[in-house]
Amino acid sequence: MTVSGSLLAATILLPLATAALCLSRAFRARAPSLLVLAPLPGLLAALLVPDGSSALFPAPFRLSLMLDRPGAILLGGAALLWSAAGAFAASYMRSDPAKAGFAVWWLLTLAGSLGLFIVRDIANFYLLFTLASLAAYGLIVHEQTARAHRAGTVYVVLALLAEAFLLLAFVMLAAGHPDPNPAIREVVATLPASPLRDAIVTLLVLGFALKLGLVPLHVWLPLAHPAAPMPASAVLSGVVVKAGAIGLIRFLPFEAGLPFWGALLIGAGFVTAYYAAIVGVTQTRAKTILAYSTVSQMGLLAVLLGTGLENADPGATSLVAYYAVHHTLVKGALFLAVGVLAATGGARLRPVLLLTTILALSLGGMPLTSGALAKLASKPMLGYGLVSHAMALAGAGSTMLMLHFTLVVARDVRGNPASVAPAGQLIPWLAVAAASLILPWSLYPAISGEPLASLIQPDALWKLIWPMLLGALALLLVRRFERLPGAIPEGDIVVLAEAGTPAITRLAAFIERADAHLRRWPVAGLLLLALAILIGGALMLQA
Repeated sequence: MTVSGSLLAATILLPLATAALCLSRAFRARAPSLLVLAPLPGLLAALLVPDGSSALFPAPFRLSLMLDRPGAILLGGAALLWSAAGAFAASYMRSDPAKAGFAVWWLLTLAGSLGLFIVRDIANFYLLFTLASLAAYGLIVHEQTARAHRAGTVYVVLALLAEAFLLLAFVMLAAGHPDPNPAIREVVATLPASPLRDAIVTLLVLGFALKLGLVPLHVWLPLAHPAAPMPASAVLSGVVVKAGAIGLIRFLPFEAGLPFWGALLIGAGFVTAYYAAIVGVTQTRAKTILAYSTVSQMGLLAVLLGTGLENADPGATSLVAYYAVHHTLVKGALFLAVGVLAATGGARLRPVLLLTTILALSLGGMPLTSGALAKLASKPMLGYGLVSHAMALAGAGSTMLMLHFTLVVARDVRGNPASVAPAGQLIPWLAVAAASLILPWSLYPAISGEPLASLIQPDALWKLIWPMLLGALALLLVRRFERLPGAIPEGDIVVLAEAGTPAITRLAAFIERADAHLRRWPVAGLLLLALAILIGGALMLQA
């Protein structure tokens, strides 16, 4: 196998092998200190492996890997965040008696999430998606609080639902193909002419929208991110949600285009972006605000994906990856910043708050930050009509939400005693923060086709500044409503669903009565099989 193939293989195999070695009690005690190393093959692959490189594992594995431009962009940013967050976790959880178990869940989630950016065949995409989804459950419930278990329950139910949608879609995609495990590109090329096209695309969009967090399928994010330990929140928000983005990039036919579905994604994206900003500004906890910000930003990613699909623009996939890696690094740095701020006080607090504010405003498009680059790079594809103006207003919503976050986090740390965060937490945070401010500059000319000098032109700066001014004004108006903070609980729609428990109980009784009738029909066998699979998954999670 070539060096390129070895790096691609090691991206998945090193974290899996490290997790397997945790079966040894002696090794398990050292596992947290090795989390920083496990993502390094992925980072090296993103930097060194040429575009279009592939690797094939023969039977019985039948695993094929490939690195293209969108995959390399996402892989590099994700691996960098996983490595820094792993170093942060080793320090942050040093005194946690359950840190070894946390490390195993971490490594499994890492292997699945990075593998999704490079896997080439349809069956292993599904297996890696499932691995990342189910292993993340262990990160969410790690603290074993009632809140964590509630978040984990909501998360795993929606994760299993997403996997069910995707399994059906993948089976329909591969049906009739001569290879029982075809390459993703081959089946997607046949999708536009398939008689099952709309059914397949419906299932794909539903499955990946659940992971991406589009409204109303977003409810796991504002519950799971605040419940997880700080480093886990960083990778859940920064990387794991990108499984939905890479799924839509891989499985939607951007070359051929699907105007109806593109318009649907645009609409769903804007609804998500605005809704999450409105709900987020009512929240009173810093991590919850960041979670709603992630939902809003994933809505903007959906707008970009929808625009590319509507216009049959395959180049949109690289732009989406660029926007996504900006969010990966900034949001990961912000979650780590919450941990650093909690351990900082006195004179050292001010510079940490200043950098945190710059990172937060990057999501609103602050000039010269990665957010500004991402927004300016997307302008030509969005055009200068209604969609572009709606995107600018969404930027105003992001600014409003991030200013709200900075005020909340400053309030929370105001009384901290004079102290400095441990170097094991401060250095990884600074590394991700620096990468979020620097890395997008190196990619901008290749992604946008524009020179860096174009970023400081007066018209470009004005396009960024006026939505931020509007967002600041919106926050001033919002803060005049004294009853607004806490008006909408975390999880919003979930709370409404829980209020409908009596109706759910009646529905369960109806299903029990219907079961007697279903058992008379052949379809009962299929339903029992599906039930067995769900029970098996639940037992595995409890093991």
